[in-house]
Amino acid sequence: QVQLVESGGGWVQPGGSLRLSCAASGFTFSRYAMSWHRQAPGKERELVASITRSGGSTNYADSMEGRFTISRDNAKNTVYLKMNSLKPADTAVYYCNARGGPTMVQYEYWGRGTQVTVSS
Repeated sequence: QVQLVESGGGWVQPGGSLRLSCAASGFTFSRYAMSWHRQAPGKERELVASITRSGGSTNYADSMEGRFTISRDNAKNTVYLKMNSLKPADTAVYYCNARGGPTMVQYEYWGRGTQVTVSS
């Protein structure tokens, strides 16, 4: 039942922008911290950005700070990643992640990813 479905990926020229969405279902979305990760070919998966359950705090990797913005809409069970000033180095599969649950039990879920390609 638990699903995280990413969308919004595609091809964009350097300097362009994309907005990724992750639609969540099958769990209590507002009780989970959400994050975006990415993985480029031949590279390890890395954290892009994270956001707390209420959306009150965000965190970004240094290379994304100032260019990317993570946000969430708990009423829509959706987390977003707005990406500006995209560079070829941003080319990767972007994954949505949920982490949380009851006090003594933590769960983690992953989406299947959406491809982002930045090139001329």
